[in-house]
Amino acid sequence: MTRIMFYFFRPKKLSPRPFITARQSSSSSSSKRWQSRQLKDQFTREATVQGLKSRAAFKLLQIDEKYRIFRSGQTVVDLGYAPGSWSQVALNRTQPGGRVLGVDIIPAQPPKGVSTIQGNFLSPEIQTYVREFLRDPDRGRPRNSNLVRESHQAELDQQDQIQKMDAYFDDYGVPKDTYNLSTMDSEIERTVDVVLSDMSAPWLQTTGFWKRSLSDPYHRMMNTTGVSFKDHTGSMDLCQAALEFSFQTLKTGGHFICKFYQGIEDKPFELQLKQSFAKVYRLKPKSSRSESKEAYFIGLNRKKESL
Repeated sequence: MTRIMFYFFRPKKLSPRPFITARQSSSSSSSKRWQSRQLKDQFTREATVQGLKSRAAFKLLQIDEKYRIFRSGQTVVDLGYAPGSWSQVALNRTQPGGRVLGVDIIPAQPPKGVSTIQGNFLSPEIQTYVREFLRDPDRGRPRNSNLVRESHQAELDQQDQIQKMDAYFDDYGVPKDTYNLSTMDSEIERTVDVVLSDMSAPWLQTTGFWKRSLSDPYHRMMNTTGVSFKDHTGSMDLCQAALEFSFQTLKTGGHFICKFYQGIEDKPFELQLKQSFAKVYRLKPKSSRSESKEAYFIGLNRKKESL
């Protein structure tokens, strides 16, 4: 089953640095250790103060502060969006005129202004549906953003034209004999400026059904299994799926961000990213927990010739 939801609003400016507050969460937990950690965590407290869905928002805010990922009018796809904190950040940073599409297998209330599709991203049918959604540049975009989008699109069209002219000539300024029309056709299908992947495979729920697991399904989302190799290989599989999706949808010059758990397979994946993006970085944001092995790959400026 596929479900799409639309909400529009004017977001407030988000800060990547939390304020130090004495606010304590009123939520309860069966784990006293988890509860104690939450109460002491400044990012968890500040997420509540700023109205963010979770503390994960600060990870993306810090990535954007360092690498300048977002700008107004962009199209952003957020894979594994639930509970929605990354989508909140993306929408806030791409206004006016930006659009954000979240995809997740878990049913979750989307942030206002974000379009969402509920389904298994690893399903080819869902990926096809996502591409069809993105093909219309106005779908999921606030109606009053047409002028902003047209200005943004004109700038992108000019950049694309320059890049196409560069591709038409060889290194010596001599026109090439042929021009790859199939490449031009594939570029028309690329409508996305930024692909985000914070995906994790959800656990099968066996307990805790009383914890509003439908209205707040992210209570049962996977963080880690405790088995390092399993967490690592699972995260790399999801990164690979997100990257293959970006090959089909991400514009030349677009950006790619994915979460992974560090291990033996991340280096080959990093080399693969370097073939497709002008610059590639790995980063563990300050808001990531020190004991966690999670980190993020950031691929900047997709190369024109990448496959």
